[in-house]
Amino acid sequence: MKDLPVVGIESRLRMLSDEKCQKIYDAALTIIAEIGMTVPHAEARDLLVNGAGATVHANDVVKIPRDAVAAARDTIPAMIHVYDRNGDLAMQLGGTNSYFGTGSDLMSIYDFETGERRLSVLADTGRMAHLCDGLPNIDFVMSAAHPHDVEAYASYLECFREMVSNTTKPMVITAAGLDDLAVMHKIAAAFRGGEDELRQKPYFIQYGEPVSPLQHAPEVLDKLLFCADKGIPLIYSPAPIAGATSPITQAGHIVQAVAESLFGAVLHQLRVPGAPLLTGMGPVKLDMNTVQALYNSAEYYTTIMGITEMAKWMDIPNWGYAGTSDSQCVDINAGIDITELTLISMQAGSNLNHDIGYLDFGLTGSGELAVLTDEVISMNRRVLEGIEVTDETLGLDVIEEAGQGGDFLRARHTKKFVRGQQWKPTLLNRDTQKNWEAAGSKTATDKAHEKLLDIMANHKPEPLSAEQKQTMDELVDAYVAAGK
Repeated sequence: MKDLPVVGIESRLRMLSDEKCQKIYDAALTIIAEIGMTVPHAEARDLLVNGAGATVHANDVVKIPRDAVAAARDTIPAMIHVYDRNGDLAMQLGGTNSYFGTGSDLMSIYDFETGERRLSVLADTGRMAHLCDGLPNIDFVMSAAHPHDVEAYASYLECFREMVSNTTKPMVITAAGLDDLAVMHKIAAAFRGGEDELRQKPYFIQYGEPVSPLQHAPEVLDKLLFCADKGIPLIYSPAPIAGATSPITQAGHIVQAVAESLFGAVLHQLRVPGAPLLTGMGPVKLDMNTVQALYNSAEYYTTIMGITEMAKWMDIPNWGYAGTSDSQCVDINAGIDITELTLISMQAGSNLNHDIGYLDFGLTGSGELAVLTDEVISMNRRVLEGIEVTDETLGLDVIEEAGQGGDFLRARHTKKFVRGQQWKPTLLNRDTQKNWEAAGSKTATDKAHEKLLDIMANHKPEPLSAEQKQTMDELVDAYVAAGK
């Protein structure tokens, strides 16, 4: 298998020592084995009892022995390969590789043309997918919008159709339940040429989330078991709110999330050992002054690094975050937020980072913010490549040739390396004052809006074949019609 270009880092930023990771892990095992979690799903309970020696207590509370968690960790793949619509390798999730994409289900969006904030509709999912298809540093897509113009039961599947139709990039998908997830799987299998081919080359990743604190909903477990059976990579990432649905301390926040994710991982690996899984958490913090759940706070950032460190320590691919802001608009606040979170995620080696384009505490989407984050990712991928030290890059020959008081402008060494050694922005200003004013005194946000419109007008995503479109439309339309 041919490797992708390097998207990892040489030197990783760490928040937790091995000793602290061990302490958090041991505490998570205590939650799993001694406190237990609610499992209102008979098949899942039976699998845990018969396969892991779990015990069932009042109100469907299940406790899993510590050694069952260790057994699950042993079978979770350390690297997950994900492919695009055409079957080409697109992401290698594991190690310190970092990939980036949008988020899902935003209730509002800033209109691409008018700039006005409005309720999102189905077409916005297609527009965001189209935009991301034209942004080279966006690696995967999610729906980015909750379609208010579609019946709720069909919304996830209709968004899936919009994404598939507007980008070849792989997807992270959400589903209402087993029925619409099964249709998505059937479409992807048809595109690959069969279920076995799709298992070998996964096209999408399913997002699953336990209910904090310490609960696993029946419909979530249905999807977990289905993904294990079909070889669909599964994210199992809780979103406990510090101070509301988890302890307010960062250590307590992380340990509960690790426990909730690993509890699901045991069930997942019992079903099919070696099935692909990603761990993680949504480290939302509750602002006690405003009772607002924050995406961007100092503690959010450190918790992101902490949970990422736990994933690295356990050698499990992880789910992370990038490109979000709690600002209500694309301003300097948003610029600081997206840069801080995206750089931290990259430095920590977080694998699959979503929610690019999120504003307003995850309620509103912005195409301009996605464009700006694409630039931030590009810049920091260059920064984190490290420094190549070879005989040629040391340049002793060219230094000797230039001598005392010489210059390097005309040197072959300069011509050879200039393109690779100098990252070129598309939005950030590198002009003189005079040239900037002559070009219209545009801000980075102005240029992001222009780039957005240019991509929408001139970038043409690769279309589906007639056969692919017919297959997908027949399956989606049949599901929608049956639901009515």
